[in-house]
Amino acid sequence: MIKFENVSKEYKEHNSVVSNLNLEIKAGEFFVLIGPSGSGKTTTLKMINRLISLTTGTIWIQGKRISEYHLNELRWNIGYVLQQIALFPNMTIEENITIVPEMKKWSKVEMKERVTELLNSVGLDAESYRNRKPDELSGGEQQRVGVIRALAANPDIILMDEPFSALDPISRKKLQEDVAELQKKVKKTIVFVTHDMQEALALGDRICIMRDGEIVQIGTPDEICQSPKDDFVREFLQSGHISIEKETQTIRELLLTQQYEPYVQQFNTEHTPLYLTSEASIDDLILKLADLPEVLIYDSQKGLIIGKITSQNLVAFFANEVKKAGNTL
Repeated sequence: MIKFENVSKEYKEHNSVVSNLNLEIKAGEFFVLIGPSGSGKTTTLKMINRLISLTTGTIWIQGKRISEYHLNELRWNIGYVLQQIALFPNMTIEENITIVPEMKKWSKVEMKERVTELLNSVGLDAESYRNRKPDELSGGEQQRVGVIRALAANPDIILMDEPFSALDPISRKKLQEDVAELQKKVKKTIVFVTHDMQEALALGDRICIMRDGEIVQIGTPDEICQSPKDDFVREFLQSGHISIEKETQTIRELLLTQQYEPYVQQFNTEHTPLYLTSEASIDDLILKLADLPEVLIYDSQKGLIIGKITSQNLVAFFANEVKKAGNTL
């Protein structure tokens, strides 16, 4: 859908704001750009609709260079939501929403129906809100109108530049939920800029973490939380009070791959304590051994029970691992 190919932006020679950016955003994806101030995320967003021109490289939309689109054609197919709500104060809510449809020569009936559909979709009763002026709405309500105005002409792409950062926490949380629910219905390609890691994880299908104009890591929320690429990503997660989840190893991974045979005893077929497969997590094993004297280990690959582990076996194993680790320091 949107492809960046070796894209760079320089405001001064040899002073890149964005450097050699390569990424692809899929159709219907909620793609989040995040990073500290000066990381290049807003510049990256604005290059998509040519609000900022790129210096080198190519941006493609649906297989066509953005430079090949007529500017009006490009921007009419890209909705844009700013941090500053930017509703026209002298216009009604309906007039604000229908700016682009009117430029595209929609009929009055089509525009009226579209306003009704969009206002109702974000919990604003159309008949109550369509004739109001922006100053009659709360900040959260105005930003809802800003979001649906970007959808009014049914564009394929929506750009959102920190759209909720000026709102109070309660309004912000509610609008995040509204946008997530709206995206399930409309399935637009959304490129969303934020500096808030919790917001990125709540909304994004994939997240692109940037620093100094370069991509540090791209992944799903789970991939980034479970496998942060480096200390910068870990610190960025922790600054947003995000706990970094470490992937739980299975019994097979932790024990079988480390010659755990001395810590697994042969078992008596007449005695049948609870068993776990070798693909179960170590956490599961520890929980079972908190209540049981021993647990049989069933090797799901071989299709047989290979032995049993007692709490004493597990303690002996970990003690040996700690000892080995100490010897390598």
